[in-house]
Amino acid sequence: MTAKGVASFAREDNGVLVALGIPYGADTGTRRFQPPVPPPAWGDTVLPGTYGPASPQRGAEPNQSEDCLRLNVWTPTPDAGRRPVIVYIHGGAYATGSGSSPLTNGARLAARGDVVVVTVNHRLGPLGYTSLARLAPGFEDSGNLGQLDLVLALRWVRDNIAAFGGDPGCVTVVGQSGGGAKIATLMAMPAAAGLFHRAVTMSGQQVTASGPLNATRRAGVWLEALGLTPDRIDEVRTMPVERLIEAAGATDPILGGSLYFGPVLDGRSLTRHPFWPDAPAQSARIPMMIGNTREETLAFLGGDPANAGLSWETLPARLTPSQMRIDVAPEEVVAWYRTNHPRMTPDEVLIRATTAARSWRAAVIEAEMRAAQGSPAFVYQLDWASRMPNGRTGAYHTSDIPLMLDNVAAEGSGAVGPDAQTMADRMSDALLAFARTGDPNHPGLPAWTPYSLARRETMIMDLPPRMEDDPRGDERRFFGRIPYLQPGT
Repeated sequence: MTAKGVASFAREDNGVLVALGIPYGADTGTRRFQPPVPPPAWGDTVLPGTYGPASPQRGAEPNQSEDCLRLNVWTPTPDAGRRPVIVYIHGGAYATGSGSSPLTNGARLAARGDVVVVTVNHRLGPLGYTSLARLAPGFEDSGNLGQLDLVLALRWVRDNIAAFGGDPGCVTVVGQSGGGAKIATLMAMPAAAGLFHRAVTMSGQQVTASGPLNATRRAGVWLEALGLTPDRIDEVRTMPVERLIEAAGATDPILGGSLYFGPVLDGRSLTRHPFWPDAPAQSARIPMMIGNTREETLAFLGGDPANAGLSWETLPARLTPSQMRIDVAPEEVVAWYRTNHPRMTPDEVLIRATTAARSWRAAVIEAEMRAAQGSPAFVYQLDWASRMPNGRTGAYHTSDIPLMLDNVAAEGSGAVGPDAQTMADRMSDALLAFARTGDPNHPGLPAWTPYSLARRETMIMDLPPRMEDDPRGDERRFFGRIPYLQPGT
C-alpha cells in the first residue's frame, strides 16, 4: 500500500487523516468457525469512508455483520515518518463492543502525540470463542478465533502501517476491560510474539483461560439451545447468524447467567494460562502498564434498583458469589469493613468489596507476577471521579477511557467539569510517553516507579496525581487470603 493509495480514501478529522473500515481479514461468514485469512487484494477499491461492521452480538451495537474483520487508522500524515503506533482493542468482555465508539476515536490522540492510532473489530461471543474441538473434527481452533483475528490484525499493522507514517517496530497495544484481557492473553500466545512492543491493560486482566473441559460443557449447552446434537454440529456453519447469537443467552453451566465465551487453553494457539503460574516468558521484555479504577463495580451495581437503600442488614444478601466471584462469607466481609473502615456506608462497602474481590484482584496478581519475573509493570489506580448517566459519581469501570484517549468531550464520556481536560492531559500524556519510550513518566506527573513486591508502587491518577505504596493494602491482604479463580475458568 502506498501513501498515495492511503490518501485516496482518507478524510480529515480534527487535523489528522482517518481511514475507516479497512479490511484486514476476509469475510468470516464464508469461513465460519475457521481461522481468519487475509482479505482478497482490494487494490484501487474505494473504501466506504465509514466504520466497518461490528461482529454479530447480543449488544445494541449498530451495523453487525460476519464481514467484521475491519480496522480504522488515524494518522497525522501518511508520509515516510516512523511514528509510534497505538492499537486500541475494545472492551465488552468477549461478547460485545466494537472499535467505532466515539470514546475511542483516535483523532485527538494522534494529533496530540504525533502518533498513529488504530482501532479494530474482531469476532465475538459464540462466533469467536465457542470451543467445539472436542465435539467434532474440523473445529480445532474454534475456541480462540477472536484472538486469532487480533493476531491477523497485528500482522496487518506490521505489514502496512508504514504507509500511514507509523513505525511497525514500535507498536503499543492498549485495551480496556475485555480489551485488556485480550491483550493479557495475546502476551502468552506464540503466534502474537513480536507483533507488539508495549502493552497497556485498563481494568482488564486474564490470569487464567477457560479449561478445555469447561469450555466444551459450555459449547454443549449452546448446541442444545440451538436444538442440535454433536452429530449435527456442521449445521452451525450455515444457520442464520441471529440464531447462533440468540443461543448464547442460555444459562452458563459453571457461572450461571448467560453463557461465557472467552479464550480457551486449547493446546494450539494458547498453550499456557496467560498469567498463571507466572508471567509469560515470551513477553518478559515488553514494557507493561496495568491500571484499574477505585470503584470499578459502581458501573455495574450503581444503577441497580435492588441496591437502593441498602442497610447493614440487607447488604450481605447483595454480596453474592456472582458479585464477588470468590467463596467468602458475606457476613465476614461486612464485619471486616465495619471494623476497619467504620466511616463507609453500606452502599460504599458494596462497591469497594466487589471491586476488591472481583475486578482489582486480577490486576494485583498480574502486577505481582511481572515483579516476580523481574519485568515489573507501571501500575496506576484512577481515583478521579466521573459522573454516570444517573448522576452518581466515582472512578467507575470505563471512566478512564476518555481520559487516557483524550476524548473527554465525546459522547458517552462521564468526565465532566473544569478539571476533566487537565486529568486527560495527565493520563493521555502518560500513554503517549509510554508508547514512545516504554516509560510513562512526563512532566505532568510525579516520578513514577515500577511496581515491586517490596513497595507495590502505584500512581494514583487524581488531581494532583501522587505515588503511593500499596494503596488499599488492607483490602488486598484481606481478600488475598482467599483463592482467586478468573471468571470463566
